[in-house]
Amino acid sequence: MPRPIASTLREAARARRSFLVMAVPRLAGKSTVKAAMLAERPKGAPVRTVGEDGDDIDLLLAQSANGYIDIPEISQHPVAPGYIWGAPVRRVFAGIGKTVALAVALHAADPDEAFEIICGGCGVPDADAAKLSLVVYLRSFGKWQAPTRRAVEAVHEIVGVRGGKPIARAIYQRDADASRGPRT
Repeated sequence: MPRPIASTLREAARARRSFLVMAVPRLAGKSTVKAAMLAERPKGAPVRTVGEDGDDIDLLLAQSANGYIDIPEISQHPVAPGYIWGAPVRRVFAGIGKTVALAVALHAADPDEAFEIICGGCGVPDADAAKLSLVVYLRSFGKWQAPTRRAVEAVHEIVGVRGGKPIARAIYQRDADASRGPRT
């Protein structure tokens, strides 16, 4: 990962900004990048993970005060603990704000598709979806079952959401040769 992007992700976590890590296909490193970002949160800031620390969203939000609530994945298919859809997703998004930030992962190829899942699929209102401030898109290389390499493909800052669609500003887009750094 280019140093300027690592710095951007680190600073987002240190500032307790809500963020989304996404990728298509599976095994691109969403959980790894999300965990690395959460490791950079302010010292003492709690992280409560849906499914791992319980399923009572209100309790998890209360326990996440001054820290993060983590959704392992927004998915219609609950193949693992913490994979949630619909009402629980809406409840988490409604509860994030000044004292609680969100770390979340899902499968999508771009911010538009991600917000279609969040707003269209799960019914999260625009104002709540706009609480996400950063979207990180990962790409894997080689066969998806056994990637040979993974990379941050793009990073977008979310400045708003209207009609279920993000108003996003690209702050990084990887060149095919990985030689280009952040956009200025």
